Amino acid sequence: MILDQPLTLLGGLSPEVFMRRYWQRKPLLIRQAIPGVKPPESITSLRKMARRDDVESRLIWREDGQWQMENGPFARLPKPAEPDWTLLVQSVDQHSDAAAELMQRFRFIPDARLDDLMISVASDGGGVGPHFDSYDVFLLQVAGTRRWRYGRQKDLSLEPGLPLKILSQFEPEHEAVLEPGDMLYLPPQAAHDGLAIGDGCVTVSIGFRAPTQAMLARGLLEAAADQAMARIGLLGGPYGEPALPGP
Repeated sequence: MILDQPLTLLGGLSPEVFMRRYWQRKPLLIRQAIPGVKPPESITSLRKMARRDDVESRLIWREDGQWQMENGPFARLPKPAEPDWTLLVQSVDQHSDAAAELMQRFRFIPDARLDDLMISVASDGGGVGPHFDSYDVFLLQVAGTRRWRYGRQKDLSLEPGLPLKILSQFEPEHEAVLEPGDMLYLPPQAAHDGLAIGDGCVTVSIGFRAPTQAMLARGLLEAAADQAMARIGLLGGPYGEPALPGP
């Protein structure tokens, strides 16, 4: 991929400019990042995935004003017309060629950072509450409509005693309604809250790992060790026992 060429996916920015101005710095709303986009999997297919043992999934809903969460696989899922529920299907790219192909559009970011592609299906009013992630994420709307409130905030304290990580003091800076083809990029720890408007809301989340200081330090130590071993001739091939003298 040519990094200095503008991409519709990035709102006309080149990957080079996007990485310099926005990556891990600030949110970016992109209208019609993928015009005419279609869900990589139908809602029926995603509901079937959530019943499988080899697919990670979660169901989130509100009951009497309280957040509830259950992990799959699911024998039964809410009816589409029931309000206020969200089904999250993780790592869909491992089970769907179409989802894996969609991920290819984001190859301007190093593969080592790529985590997975998750798909969210929500009924009217469905969401997972105001929260933040510890990784970079692109939120692509592929069906239905979702209202996002988002922004950077210093207070990341959480509501105690909940099965979800819900921010106790959510103060959004921006609000936007996303239609199919629209996309929102969020850096790590950007607070956000998405609410489905109407039934059949499908959002694709493409997540990227944010390395911790410990991971970076480990990588530096491993690289330094490799260089040191190379200098003394211990790197480059398997260790072998010295040849024994012949008879």
